[in-house]
Amino acid sequence: MASRFLLLALFALVFSQAIASDPSPLQDFCVADKNSPVFVNGLVCKNPNFTTPEDFFFEGLDQPGNTMNKLGFNANLVNAMALPGLNTLGISLARLDFAPYGLNPPHTHPRATEVFTVVEGTFYVGFVTSNPDNKLFSKVLNKGDVFVFPEGLIHFQFNIGKTSGFGISGLSSQNPGLITIANAVFKSNPPISDDILAKAFQLDKKIVDWLQTQF
Repeated sequence: MASRFLLLALFALVFSQAIASDPSPLQDFCVADKNSPVFVNGLVCKNPNFTTPEDFFFEGLDQPGNTMNKLGFNANLVNAMALPGLNTLGISLARLDFAPYGLNPPHTHPRATEVFTVVEGTFYVGFVTSNPDNKLFSKVLNKGDVFVFPEGLIHFQFNIGKTSGFGISGLSSQNPGLITIANAVFKSNPPISDDILAKAFQLDKKIVDWLQTQF
């Protein structure tokens, strides 16, 4: 009886491990079919028989982005929509361009950790931990330096140099998502009540109303 119970327990253990496996792709690749009408969590796979080398290729990251805006910042994201061969592989990347004193404002990637590598320029970067500590981890980076921003945490990059700069970021998701804090709070559609924002930020409602017009 005891041996039978042990056998059943072992079978249950093996079976439970089996149904919890497969965290990785089940085939060599799953090139995104951007034209499929099927809606899934991700992108539908293209028929492998119609796959070409172009599906795994992207060009243009050597070209600087347009930083002629209020922030002096531009991001060129290479995700599975831009590079179909990335589909299901759990990675993406971006070129981040900064005008002198340009800013990638406080934001989060809800689905990805970010690794930022400075190619040109000098940057002040940092992230803030979650409640209740809200501790700031920050650093000045120079050419060749690397800094990691953990998944979901608010972070920023600021070009503190007098010349333009740029970096390359690797992200641990094919669709990392982006929540820019100021935009989400002051540019929501429909707007968040100014009563709520005034109390949350301890500001006069007139200031909140003005901030909402800026976005």
